[in-house]
Amino acid sequence: MSKRHQGHANRLIHETSPYLRQHAHNPVDWYPWGEEALSRARAENKPILLSIGYSACHWCHVMERESFSDPEIAAIMNEHFVNIKVDREERPDLDHTYQLAAQALSRQGGWPLTVVLTPDLRPFFAGTYFPPDDRWGRPGFKRVLQTLHRVYASETRRVEDVAAQVAAALAKANRLGGPPGAGVPGKERVRDGVARLLETADRAYGGFGGAPKFPVATNLALLQRWGYLEGDAECLAHVDLTLTRMLEGGIYDHLGGGFHRYSVDRFWRVPHFEKMLYDNGLLAALYLEAWQRTGNRKYARVVRETLGYILREMTDLAGGFYAAQDADSEGEEGRFFVWRPEEVREALGEPLAGLFCLAYGVTDRGNFEGGASVLHRAMSTEELAGLRGMEPEEVEQRLAQARRRLFTVRETRVRPQRDDKVLVAWNGLVISALARAGAGMGEEAWIAAARRAVAFVRERLYLPQGDLCHSWAGGGASAPGFLDDYAYLAAALVDLYEATLESEYLAEAERLARRMIELFWDNEEGGLFMTPAGYPVPLARPKELWDESTPAGNGIAAITWLRLHALTGGEMWRVKTEELLAAFGGQIARNPWGTGSMILALDQYHRGFKEIGLIGPVSSAAGRELLAKIHRVYIPHRVIAGHDPESGRTPPGFLHDRAPVGGRLTAYVCENVSCSPPVTRWEDLQPLLGIAPSPSPSGDGDGHRNPASSR
Repeated sequence: MSKRHQGHANRLIHETSPYLRQHAHNPVDWYPWGEEALSRARAENKPILLSIGYSACHWCHVMERESFSDPEIAAIMNEHFVNIKVDREERPDLDHTYQLAAQALSRQGGWPLTVVLTPDLRPFFAGTYFPPDDRWGRPGFKRVLQTLHRVYASETRRVEDVAAQVAAALAKANRLGGPPGAGVPGKERVRDGVARLLETADRAYGGFGGAPKFPVATNLALLQRWGYLEGDAECLAHVDLTLTRMLEGGIYDHLGGGFHRYSVDRFWRVPHFEKMLYDNGLLAALYLEAWQRTGNRKYARVVRETLGYILREMTDLAGGFYAAQDADSEGEEGRFFVWRPEEVREALGEPLAGLFCLAYGVTDRGNFEGGASVLHRAMSTEELAGLRGMEPEEVEQRLAQARRRLFTVRETRVRPQRDDKVLVAWNGLVISALARAGAGMGEEAWIAAARRAVAFVRERLYLPQGDLCHSWAGGGASAPGFLDDYAYLAAALVDLYEATLESEYLAEAERLARRMIELFWDNEEGGLFMTPAGYPVPLARPKELWDESTPAGNGIAAITWLRLHALTGGEMWRVKTEELLAAFGGQIARNPWGTGSMILALDQYHRGFKEIGLIGPVSSAAGRELLAKIHRVYIPHRVIAGHDPESGRTPPGFLHDRAPVGGRLTAYVCENVSCSPPVTRWEDLQPLLGIAPSPSPSGDGDGHRNPASSR
């Protein structure tokens, strides 16, 4: 926020969104999205200038400083436009609609998004960042505004033609367009999707494509699952290459844990520095699965440090998780995170500073603006050991000591701003990661944190009738819940059920999943809309057809319905999944890169589940120990259920006719409509899970090898 106008406040001063409040002192006469602004546009026949961004967006900050704080530009905006500012994280439906419009109008999208609308909300111009004056081959915002005013005032037919064309394109873009009566795609669609993903793989540095490079967690999860279950070494090699390059690169915060948004280069070296909650939830879960599969200690360390970052810096005192951490501090991108050699020497002294600079690529020349260095693993432990005449273990010990000391020094710097709103969907991703990692790595504190987050959502983001709100900030909730809120939270509750075997989490997951169908299902062509029934939307009701920075709610819904079918036996879940997969069949065939979550669901549908059931005193010490051992193993197509006959509760579906042997804790494994004989010892359960009998992995969460011998 510019300091030049802090005495002035516009309407955004009353908003709870941190992003909107960043613009509350602009001289622009901003409105939040709502009837007041829309009515004024209609009454005065003025075009709407819609600006969409989010609090951790670097170029949003730049445009706020350069243009929205400029009195001359603000005067043009105020005279000729009705100006609306939207937080894309609070209104993903508006962002979805107008990003599609930007693609139709300019073949580009992103943030800040600048869209100009007719008073009836049809776009006729769109772009992203504009400098205040002509620069870098981009037209200046001042000139853009003046041109748009002239065109709107004098070329009515031209504006109407463009607006009509874009509105028609948006209506088409929100339709699946599949052939009527199509069935569920075959398993060959999964194989084809995996092959086409690998066609875009960067074989040298991991990930997909060139720069900029994003951590596409859902597609990596698909490759990992397929590679493991099908014995596809190429898939697994690419997953391991990518995960290793990312954890060594500058996209990973080597001092504080957690991942930045993306890399501006092919090598994962220089990131765009904002940290988003969703990335860190998704990547913690991905690295957990890789650790379960391989026993690689580095993967385990990433899980611990990433979840540690969330719990340390992104957690509300009441248990919810905050949305994002800014890229900028003190007006500079990345300033909080980068280092210079003299800063390292001052903090560590020699010879430790020299060792650290070699290890993490801190040089006089630097690799970032102003000669600063983004920390990345420039030399391996073995290379450093050979160079310094040390044992590898000693190198790692000293580097760990250096990281701790530099983290302490970094904590004294001016911190990036944090967006402290709590989004249900993104909280669901972190609850899932905490529940799964807590169970797999023996960290009860993580499971406790997942419970607290669920309690936060129930207390502050449930409406009286049990429906969800989308976000909470500053003591209040905002819009009704969107599809992702229901889908991600239902999935998280299933994960928390499997981690604890406490039936109330499974029951609430089922309730939310039923309500999701009631609120979002498209009765005409199938699939789930983004917005609940009866919710006012501009133009076409949006339907998210592909994964973006987070997996599509439709894909997560399909996976969750299949899990509920396996756990409860409810036939409705299988039927709705088949309808959903059939509706998305054409989309899967056309765009496997954007439908990874749906392809994961399709794979699960064809593969079926390995159903692991525990009967008896599941909450006893023996029950918790056996459950923990199961969770340490990578079995991507499994569900886990538990039932204590002494509880008086109804058992989950596939356990309804099972009984403990001699009153002892007993396990059953069912697959392909066939169940194993009951077993009461871990050694006897291991072969049923597809792993060779071996001593139990150590409980420290690090270094074990998943001894899978069959899939």
